[in-house]
Amino acid sequence: MHLPHQHYTAPSQCTHTPPPQFSPTTHYVPPGHHVLPPLPYAYNALEKVIDERTLRIHHDKHHRKYVEDLNKAELSLQAALTNGDFTCIKHWEKELAFNGSGHILHSLYWTSMSPSDSGGQPHPTTQAYLDRDFGGVPHFWAQFSAAANAVEGSGWCALCYNPYFRSLVILQAEKHQNLTQWGVVPLLVCDVWEHAYYLRYQNERAQYVKNWFALVNWPEVELRLAHFLAGRPDQR
Repeated sequence: MHLPHQHYTAPSQCTHTPPPQFSPTTHYVPPGHHVLPPLPYAYNALEKVIDERTLRIHHDKHHRKYVEDLNKAELSLQAALTNGDFTCIKHWEKELAFNGSGHILHSLYWTSMSPSDSGGQPHPTTQAYLDRDFGGVPHFWAQFSAAANAVEGSGWCALCYNPYFRSLVILQAEKHQNLTQWGVVPLLVCDVWEHAYYLRYQNERAQYVKNWFALVNWPEVELRLAHFLAGRPDQR
């Protein structure tokens, strides 16, 4: 188990390990070729918390639109690069940030959840960090749910690992791309855009967030954290 450091060490003081072999084509997605990932469970698998109709609309329509608009932005930027015409660069850069963030966060959101109560409890590495950085799961969830409920307008709440501070941090995100910290690794994300819960909960976001805790996929959180720590030994 990786135990969390007690303080931040500047990168210049770290003992660096040679990076693994890497190819520019590894897991490469060419511009305009992003696809909607399938759900890792049935549409009715989260029914106790999120109804099937909401899940179908959210995944098949909302997430698909982000993917389509991301592809459009990438192809438009590629055309601008080819033609040397950057007249609309501001528009397409915004579209790239907004829709790219939407695609990434939604992809993380689906796997942040598992059928109600099947995720169990935090696994050892995650538990060690939650204990150190928040004083345990109850305190972590108190802050996470408060942050999720306090997101202004549409957005997200995320538990992230900050490799520079070597600690977990809870962040809000408005319109996907705002209020973040550069370089963090998202481990757990909760979508608090109204389309994620409105059909069942209407404007009762707090009830949705409260119920959502039962869906947390702790094995996936552990996998994301452990995978990053294993791949970045100088940042443990």
